[in-house]
Formats: sequence, C-alpha cells, structure tokens
Amino acid sequence: MNQYHYEVGDIVKLKKQHPCGSSEWEILRVGADFRLKCTGCGHQIMIARKLVEKNTKGLRKAGETE
Repeated sequence: MNQYHYEVGDIVKLKKQHPCGSSEWEILRVGADFRLKCTGCGHQIMIARKLVEKNTKGLRKAGETE
C-alpha cells in the first residue's frame, strides 16, 4: 500500500527525470488520473494514478519549503 496521500498543490518527486532536467511535478488534479505540471519547464501531462504511485520517490506538501 502507498504511504503517500496526494492532494492538489503538492510537489511529487518521481524516479525518472523530465527531459528538461527536473524530476519534481506539481499536482494539479487528483483522481483515477493525475494532471501534473513540471516544476522545471511548466509542461503538463495526464498520467494514471497507478504510475504516479509506483514511481514516487518523495512528496512535499503544499506550502512546505525544500
């Protein structure tokens, strides 16, 4: 079972980097699919919840600093 509780505004760190070099994504939508925005270049993607849960390395809650 996944230990993370995903909410809109959180920053999720994924295992693989985006081609721009960033591996952190802001969550814009939560559901069966997630809408994520790359914190490096601003590119947005829709990705299945299952893939996000499998590839999450870390989660930073909205409002927390690094």
